[in-house]
Amino acid sequence: MDAIENILTRKSVRQFESREIEQEKIDLLLKAAMASPSGVNKQPWKFIVVKSEENKKKVIDNMPFGKYSSSIIIITCVRDLETVPFNHDLAYCDLSSASENILLMANALGLGSVWCAIYPHKGRIKAIKKALGLPIGISPFSAIYVGYPSKDDKSQVKDKFKERNIEYL
Repeated sequence: MDAIENILTRKSVRQFESREIEQEKIDLLLKAAMASPSGVNKQPWKFIVVKSEENKKKVIDNMPFGKYSSSIIIITCVRDLETVPFNHDLAYCDLSSASENILLMANALGLGSVWCAIYPHKGRIKAIKKALGLPIGISPFSAIYVGYPSKDDKSQVKDKFKERNIEYL
């Protein structure tokens, strides 16, 4: 799959098969995340790969819109101490970029994925931190559910291109 096809065919998959993802593919997802751009090259990220059913349930129970049964959930996190005296807003941009790389790599590997926000919801951040026992200095940003798409998945590629959102100066 070439880059253009990969970008234009990425979609949010919400139904997954129960089979596990090979470790080599998980490694590629994380390498893609860390290949993303980072302001001042701070790389203020940490990635928590949630694999156990018990811990996936803890995440799902604390996500109002993330009730999906996937093989793994990647929790993208900001390492708070790495952002001082840096700027958290820039760190969130870094995590957004890393998240998109995960989503694109998943598509390229024949996996499905869906991104769910944790930040900026303070209650959700606190709940996920507590549920997973994240240490002080690690703040969850998003949950990315990844797995093999179910044959029953009805997700469709959406053409989101709208000329009205473009202006040439």
